[in-house]
Amino acid sequence: MENHREFLKHCYKLAQLALDNGESPVGCVIVKEGVVIGEGVEKSRQLKDITRHAETVAILNAIENSHDLSGSTLYTNVEPCLLCSYLIRHYRIEKVVFSKYSGELGGTREPFNILTSPDFESWGNPPDIIVL
Repeated sequence: MENHREFLKHCYKLAQLALDNGESPVGCVIVKEGVVIGEGVEKSRQLKDITRHAETVAILNAIENSHDLSGSTLYTNVEPCLLCSYLIRHYRIEKVVFSKYSGELGGTREPFNILTSPDFESWGNPPDIIVL
């Protein structure tokens, strides 16, 4: 069984790295079968690319070796936004664990609940959401 708190601690360390580099303090790891297969820190300012959220960077890192992220768990210290929620659903990540809601543009709340809505049949079931 995955140790959610330990993986979230790793996210907080990555978030501190992002903050130290002038970014929003967000870190993310993707775990499959107990092994970290991708990680990322917020890099939007550094790369001058608004799509380089920590979750996006982690997903891109994970798919370098395999496009099959089904069965994996994404950990992040902040609720994934709409952009990141789309990627999570597209790659069929099974669980999402986070510790802080991000506000009105978070992917778990209506009217833009991309992460939790069962209405996207082509993506299958929404991931399990765990808030710690």
